[in-house]
Amino acid sequence: MTYSTAQRLTAEFLGTALLLAIVVGSGAMGFRMAGGIEGMALMANAAAVGAGLFVLISMFGPISGGHFNPAVTMAFLLRREIEPIMAAAYVAAQALGAIAGAIAANLMFEFPWLALSLNPRVGEHLLLAEVIATFGLVAVILCLLDVGKDRIPAGVGLYVFAGLWFTSSTCFANPAVTLGRMLTISWTGIRPEDAPGFVGAQLLGAAMAVVSFTWLAKPAQRSE
Repeated sequence: MTYSTAQRLTAEFLGTALLLAIVVGSGAMGFRMAGGIEGMALMANAAAVGAGLFVLISMFGPISGGHFNPAVTMAFLLRREIEPIMAAAYVAAQALGAIAGAIAANLMFEFPWLALSLNPRVGEHLLLAEVIATFGLVAVILCLLDVGKDRIPAGVGLYVFAGLWFTSSTCFANPAVTLGRMLTISWTGIRPEDAPGFVGAQLLGAAMAVVSFTWLAKPAQRSE
C-alpha cells in the first residue's frame, strides 16, 4: 500500500505534535500530582512517553514510517532509504508538529501558550548522555528493521522508557522534541541556549549508530 506525500507529511506532523503533547503534558501532570517529587514525576513521564510512542508508531508507521524525529530521518537519509527532498520535508513537518504539540500542552495546563523555557540543562555529561541516548534509539530501529518492523513500536517505546531513567539528560534523543521543549515553562523544558548542544549530540549519536549498525547487522558472506 502506498501513501501520497501529503499523507506522509501529515502523519509526521500529527505524530510529532501528539508526541510533544505527551512529553510536555505528562511531565506537567506528573509534577503536579507528585507534589514536586521529581522521581515520581519522572516515572509518570517515562511511562506516558513510552506508551505513547508505542501507540503513535503503530498508528502512523504504516503511513510515513513513524519517524517523528529528525535524527531518525537523517539516519534513513544516510542509508539512502529516503530522498533528500523528502527528508527535508519530513524534518519541516516534524518541527511544525513539535511547536504545535508544545503549544497544545501549554494551553491544557494553563501555562503561557508560547514562552521560552528557563530550565537549564548544561554540562558535558548531558551532551554525552544525548549521544548515547540517540545512538541507542537509532540502533534499536535499525536492528529491528531486519527482524520485523512490527517490533519497532514496542522496541522504541520500551527503549525510551528506559532511557528516561538511565541517561542523565532524560533521553531527549530527538531534535524536534528539543525544539518543542524550548517552548514551555513546564518542568520538561530546556533553555534555548542549551538546545544547540543537545541537537548536535543527537545528530552525532544517530550518525554513529548508522555507521555501526549498517556494518553490524550485515551478515558475513561465506566463501564456497
